[in-house]
Amino acid sequence: MTTTTVDLFASALHFHPDGDVRAVERQMTSSGSGAWQIATFHVETDADVHADHWEMHPEAEEAVCCLSGGVRLHFRPDAPGDPEDMVRLRAGTAVIVPRGRWHRLELDVPSDLMSITLRHGTRLEKRTDTR
Repeated sequence: MTTTTVDLFASALHFHPDGDVRAVERQMTSSGSGAWQIATFHVETDADVHADHWEMHPEAEEAVCCLSGGVRLHFRPDAPGDPEDMVRLRAGTAVIVPRGRWHRLELDVPSDLMSITLRHGTRLEKRTDTR
């Protein structure tokens, strides 16, 4: 086996149920591989984190990790008219997004982020409540 380094800002790591780990192209929508994905991103603007969309992972929780910078993670209200819940992440912090919970990100400053989840079934919905 040849050992090589992986640029985590260019590729993702997929952890498969059989124990294999592979460097692959990042997938932000549903994947049928059955693998958990670890993906790292350098983000400069809200557009880089699809702040205008809600995201949901029905098959697993997601760890959203702030490696540098700062972001706000918003949770969609359960009922129309209710306020969004918000968690502020600073460098070195993470939040676990519950399975099936709609969420989105907004940047405080340019940041490096890491996402760890099972992408199978991931859904995106355009926000209709933009301010």
